[in-house]
Amino acid sequence: MAHMHSMEQSDDQHADATHQNHKSNAHAGHGGHGVDHTGHELMFRNRFWVSLVLSIPVLLYSEALQMWLGFSMPAFPGSQWIGPLFAIIVFAYGGVPFLQMAVPEIKNHQPGMMTLISLAITVAFVYSIATLFVPLGESFFWELVTLIDVMLLGHWLEMRSVRQASGALNELAKLMPDTAERLNEDGSTEEVNISELKSEDKVLVRPGASVPADGEIIEGQSDVNEAMITGESKPVKKQPGDKVIGGTVNGDGSLRMRVTATGDETALAGIMRLVDQAQQSKSRTQLLADKAAGWLFYLAIGVAVLTTIGWTVAIGFNIEVLKRVVTVLVIACPHALGLAIPLVVAISTSLSARNGILVRDRLALESARKLNTIIFDKTGTLTKGQQGVVGIAVVDDWNQDNALALTAAIEGDSEHMIAKGIRQAAQEKGLSLPKVTGFEAIKGHGVQAEHNDQTVHVGGPNLLKKLNIELPDRLAQFAEQAGQKGQAVVYLIEAGQPVAALALADVVRPESKQAIERLHALGIEVAMLTGDSRAVAQAVADELGIDTYFAEVLPEDKDKKVAELQGQGKIVAMVGDGVNDAPALTRADIGIAIGSGTDVAIESAGIILVQSNPLDVVKIIELSRASYRKMIENLIWATGYNVVALPLAAGVLAPIGILLSPAVGALFMSLSTIVVAVNAQLLRRLRFSG
Repeated sequence: MAHMHSMEQSDDQHADATHQNHKSNAHAGHGGHGVDHTGHELMFRNRFWVSLVLSIPVLLYSEALQMWLGFSMPAFPGSQWIGPLFAIIVFAYGGVPFLQMAVPEIKNHQPGMMTLISLAITVAFVYSIATLFVPLGESFFWELVTLIDVMLLGHWLEMRSVRQASGALNELAKLMPDTAERLNEDGSTEEVNISELKSEDKVLVRPGASVPADGEIIEGQSDVNEAMITGESKPVKKQPGDKVIGGTVNGDGSLRMRVTATGDETALAGIMRLVDQAQQSKSRTQLLADKAAGWLFYLAIGVAVLTTIGWTVAIGFNIEVLKRVVTVLVIACPHALGLAIPLVVAISTSLSARNGILVRDRLALESARKLNTIIFDKTGTLTKGQQGVVGIAVVDDWNQDNALALTAAIEGDSEHMIAKGIRQAAQEKGLSLPKVTGFEAIKGHGVQAEHNDQTVHVGGPNLLKKLNIELPDRLAQFAEQAGQKGQAVVYLIEAGQPVAALALADVVRPESKQAIERLHALGIEVAMLTGDSRAVAQAVADELGIDTYFAEVLPEDKDKKVAELQGQGKIVAMVGDGVNDAPALTRADIGIAIGSGTDVAIESAGIILVQSNPLDVVKIIELSRASYRKMIENLIWATGYNVVALPLAAGVLAPIGILLSPAVGALFMSLSTIVVAVNAQLLRRLRFSG
């Protein structure tokens, strides 16, 4: 947005003076004014309303409007000066800022939107002032003030949309408390301002209080609500060694934590920076709009010169020719072009942020509409990255729930990943666990305990060998099928007899299948990368309906697989966790980092998904297609006005009696601006299929 950058240069002092969001800037460490446009918004809002009120007398005393609408205003000595005087004030108050913003464009020899606006209002102003002293015919005072009013309104709407786009994140920043309870060496606490916290400080977080900075728990247990950062609706259990995020809310427990990051380094500040970068990065369509404004400037000058030559040759140079040239220059300024792209950018950024999609690079979001292949990293993206029970087989006199409950009870004290998966499965089913005693780990084989005066074992194939146990056919068949899918199997053995077999695997996210179905519906091919065995990869690919999979891929070779697909002429997005997938994310046409709500400083990804939800990838493509469609529609509306208006203003159809007056031109201009603004707002009604 060339005009936004020049605007910021010319009006920074005003913006700083009226900066409203001190708290979010202090807490989130957000220093730029790319997100917080409160100062500019207030400036444009105030100038719009004042200019609009001052424009009313100009409109009322305009002879053209009185004639059109069939009314007259009371005449009195000096009443002929009401319109000009108020128009001069509107120009000085509402129009001069645009002239100031045009200075950088002219200095850089890159005429754009501000130059175009300045040309129109300056020509209208000078010509109208001249009509007061020279008999040139009707003035353009009413067109001048409406021109300025509409441009002020357009910029106010733009600043408002940009502010609203980051409003949700500014609200997040406000969640940071003003003060923290710092722990002293003697165990006492002192209340300090949040800005005084330093890394390695120890802090007390009372029940219900907000976490004051990023840190690590050193004492206490509690459930922490992280929904505002990660989108995870359930409170997350925290205990010593776990990390906490500044701005999240503590539950019922009391926590003592060691600060690891403050200010600019916190996760929240990182999120704010990403949104800031997204709003300041230019999209290709936006660059096209800036270029279009430059072309229109030269086009307006060119048409004005041709108009002068053509009319002078036809009828000689006179006042009518001058009026025609002025009309061309006045109506060459399409307000709509200034709004066409910025409004869509602001609204799409707002929509994405509200849906857990952080756009680092606008070009990445814009290019997403062209994707035809998406590669997912398996572990932690399509799957939860943790072992879960995916199947149970039991002998005749047992049922699955009883077997799962007893296995979970025996594994109650084990920290092994498989043990956790079994306990989680029992918890999700709401099973009450039987009482077991005498828990003992058998190193490398499994565990054993006592239940109802019987010795009960849980373990894998090694345990069967150690105890010299043969599996009954039902359990053996179940184990063979699970093995073919690359699943781990553990057995429940009571009194030396195997009674149940549990298959465990990395649990596929419930949203993954739906995401892949929707991507297929959008005409996109889906591939999967994993370091796991071919059997595991094939099982997941079959379950989810994935088109292509690459198994047993080392982290350092992942980018080669991306390049392989690109070599086939495919436009590829890589979806990974942003840590060991960094080379692949960089190699892909678009890198999408998933599950990185607490690690947002990922240079390799253009788009970051706060929630670890594959369905958000579908949202990216839908939003990209919808916002691009709106940008193109708006550019057509905005430039279409000039394609029609400039030739008419120049007098191409004058031989058949059709001439576009400045007044009608201004009316069409305002209508095209309204159409563009309304069309952009319709993007808010986008309903994601995911």
